[in-house]
Amino acid sequence: MKMTTLFAGVLLAGFALSSQTGSAQIMKGQTAGFENTANGKIIKAWYTAWQKRDWNLMTQILADGFTFSSPLDDHINLNAVKERCWPNAGKIKSVDVQQLLINGDVVFVVANAYNTDGKFFRNCDYFKLKNGKIAAYECFFGPGINYPTNTAK
Repeated sequence: MKMTTLFAGVLLAGFALSSQTGSAQIMKGQTAGFENTANGKIIKAWYTAWQKRDWNLMTQILADGFTFSSPLDDHINLNAVKERCWPNAGKIKSVDVQQLLINGDVVFVVANAYNTDGKFFRNCDYFKLKNGKIAAYECFFGPGINYPTNTAK
């Protein structure tokens, strides 16, 4: 096989594989730079608000009509989030983004986290953004304690 034919084949295969991802961005690990994208900055602010218990920051990044869903909450509004979920804020010691998929205004995050008592939890978070703000959030609990103040495990 000629070197030019081999090079053309590799180039064509690389192009075909890279074009299959469309406009989605997949980044792994905290150092992947997602916080340098417009939507990545909003997602980072979400986790920062929870970690630092910063309600002012939280309300700045949420769109009008925001809804919050989890296995325990079905599309609750902002007032219900503040009452039911916000007491967990400030009890998150660290969040390590393991995987991130940004596809336009849809963001999917898999993150490992520890609460301030050192207990592990893992969540898959699905965000819908609108005009640079979070319009909807869905949380799926993984292994560990599920959420920062859960006393299981």
